[in-house]
Amino acid sequence: MSAQLIDGKVVAKAVKEDVRNRVEALKARGIRPGLATVLVGDDPASHVYVRNKQRTCEDLGMHTVGHELPATTSQEDLLALIQRLNLDRAIHGILVQLPLPKPLRSEPILNALSPDKDIDGLHPFNMGKLMMGEPRFVPCTPAGVMAMLDYYKLPIEGKTAVVVGRSNLVGKPAALLLMHRHATVTICHSKTVDLPAVCRRADILVAAMGKARFVRAEMVKEGAVVIDVGINREADGKLVGDVDFEAVAAKAAWITPVPGGVGPMTIAMLMRNTMLAASTT
Repeated sequence: MSAQLIDGKVVAKAVKEDVRNRVEALKARGIRPGLATVLVGDDPASHVYVRNKQRTCEDLGMHTVGHELPATTSQEDLLALIQRLNLDRAIHGILVQLPLPKPLRSEPILNALSPDKDIDGLHPFNMGKLMMGEPRFVPCTPAGVMAMLDYYKLPIEGKTAVVVGRSNLVGKPAALLLMHRHATVTICHSKTVDLPAVCRRADILVAAMGKARFVRAEMVKEGAVVIDVGINREADGKLVGDVDFEAVAAKAAWITPVPGGVGPMTIAMLMRNTMLAASTT
């Protein structure tokens, strides 16, 4: 068996075109969705991520305002900026680029966001709504995973799903989204006993643990759908996922590549959340 590719670039393009059309409808009503980005410190990768998000926002007809702060910014000053953005009627979504440089703590910052502008879906209110099956803003990467499954019409209901990784950003929300779509879900982590055996039961396997090529072919069921959320840079500079792609692709029915799989979906879903935030004003 040779797996068919789940092309994140194709799905992201479709999501962004839908967002573009809905943004035009909002602008006809006098509403232009606005995204505020908050970047603290000088991490090169974070600067690239934020620039890409800003460019995509503008390309889709939304406006964006960037706030770049030095690494010496205090917790109090950052909280004060968040409060100003919460009150800014021209801003519908606020993105705080993580991780924050030490000694800043991300939890108080995320908790200070207005739940109505929390387009990353990480505020306790929005996480709680997701847990209850009444999602408002869903974390962008797991939302992108679901969008890819739906785009390719891959069945979820009644399937056995295994999520490897239990982060608040990906693992937990991905498991909840799959459960709400009537999959039978298992979350695995570093303490899981006989992890390969658990993974082999999965019709849908989501790898999100941040370890290069961790999921090997012997851990994958024949004909499984494999979603690789990981992105890791090897010593030679090559980007690889959490899945041993070549070996697993020979066994799975569907698989996401790295790069070009889940990655493009994250920005697309962020744009969608920003548009949705503006739609409720």
